[in-house]
Amino acid sequence: MMQVHDYTFLFGIGLFFAFMDAYGIGANDVANSFATSVGSGSITLAQALIIACFCEFGGAFLLGANTTETIKGGIVETSLYTANPEILMLTMVCALIGSSTWVLFATSRGWPVSTTHAIVGAVTGAGISAFGLDGIQWSGIVKIVLSWVISPLAAGLVCALIFLFTKFVVLVHDDSFRRGLIAIPAYFGIALTVNVFYIIYKGAPNSSLKSASTNIGIPVGIAFGVGAVVFLWCYFFMGPFLKRKIQDHEDLRWFHVFYIPFVAKREKAAVVAEEEHKNEKGDDINAVIEGEADASLVKLESGEKTFGQKLKAKIFHGLHQDVNNAEHDERAQAVHDMATKFDPDTERLFSAVQVITACFTSFAHGSNDVANAIGPLATIYYIWENAKIDSKAPVPIWILAFGGVAIDLGLMTYGYHVMRTLGNKMTYMSPTRGFSAEMGTSITILTCSKLALPVSSTHCITGATTAIGLLSGGGFKSLNWRLLLGVFASWVLTLPAAGLTSGIIFAFVARSPQLL
Repeated sequence: MMQVHDYTFLFGIGLFFAFMDAYGIGANDVANSFATSVGSGSITLAQALIIACFCEFGGAFLLGANTTETIKGGIVETSLYTANPEILMLTMVCALIGSSTWVLFATSRGWPVSTTHAIVGAVTGAGISAFGLDGIQWSGIVKIVLSWVISPLAAGLVCALIFLFTKFVVLVHDDSFRRGLIAIPAYFGIALTVNVFYIIYKGAPNSSLKSASTNIGIPVGIAFGVGAVVFLWCYFFMGPFLKRKIQDHEDLRWFHVFYIPFVAKREKAAVVAEEEHKNEKGDDINAVIEGEADASLVKLESGEKTFGQKLKAKIFHGLHQDVNNAEHDERAQAVHDMATKFDPDTERLFSAVQVITACFTSFAHGSNDVANAIGPLATIYYIWENAKIDSKAPVPIWILAFGGVAIDLGLMTYGYHVMRTLGNKMTYMSPTRGFSAEMGTSITILTCSKLALPVSSTHCITGATTAIGLLSGGGFKSLNWRLLLGVFASWVLTLPAAGLTSGIIFAFVARSPQLL
């Protein structure tokens, strides 16, 4: 009979591989949240990863509990483990090993796989190895599989509606810039309304937000209030700021947006002269940069850097990678040439709103995909702490935070591999297209997260990106089908690879004498 704090070694192993799984999730799914933003040129990779460190953690911490419950108790038939809860501990440990191994391997190859596929396949494989086909709640599997089919279609549909509305109301008109100035505050307000509603309506576990969600009128009222305030602020502050910055070419700084009505008009001649000066000195600057890079390389190779400097360079290595390299790919360039191009100034307007939608997509991703790593860990911890099984037990706050931190580290240090694969190669990405894809993806993921469906963010963003490609002007020729089919193939491999790995490990360990 298992006692409290028995099998501490299993808890320790589970903790390690849960961290590795969350790390791999961050490293692989960074492309899902930010590939469109970086591909469209709205933000740099370094900016994307810094933003993600806050948004991924916030989504995991505030909204990660519901989908964690589904992963934790909605796949294996927990009643079969009641007499031997330590077997369920081993099942979840093996699932984490199988999932993390596959996700990290795929990431190293630049394959954008579904981390939801990986953990569901791994839990299923270990569960079958433990009790055969009767060890799995097939109704839960069907629910999850249906969400994988529905989520890319839903994200693609929502994305298509947003992009088509933006295209025909704003982009195709001669006064598109003026129309964009009106649309931007509306989009900001809608984005804030949707996300604030989900934060309050779902709420962090054991928080005042959770109790406030019992009356739907409260979160609806607060969300619309916040959205209205944001709309007014954008209309009277951000709109004038963007007009003066983009169309009038005034030399404004980012903080001027907060008091732009009181900022005196600035001459654009100084900006033009500065740009001309930069162009004249471009070759000299590039030569200096290349010289400094060569000098840094020599220092690195000669071992002149201290241990601290080497460690810092290793940690931040992922922030300095080139992922937007479509111009070196003839197939991707041909896809870009088929897309319809819109007014550059209007596109720049949407770079501002795309930063916000990128944050929301990352937030939504953290709310859903954190469950993939910490769902099994929550089960392992509860059994170790209580020596019994309870699939309805709440997820401890520290486990949500643990998963959020691991995801952030994966994004920062290893995420560039997968983003380099997607980048701007699948279809042409401009700020308006990227904004539409991210908005459609975030709404789909947050809705499914609320419904406790652990959808794949990979599927959602791919569905949205596919919809953008089909609507870009060249039809089927506006998509890189070879790359898209490669992504589909990696999805097919994920579930059986993770399932076989976890099942084999469980069979080996469970049947080893005197190990359990």
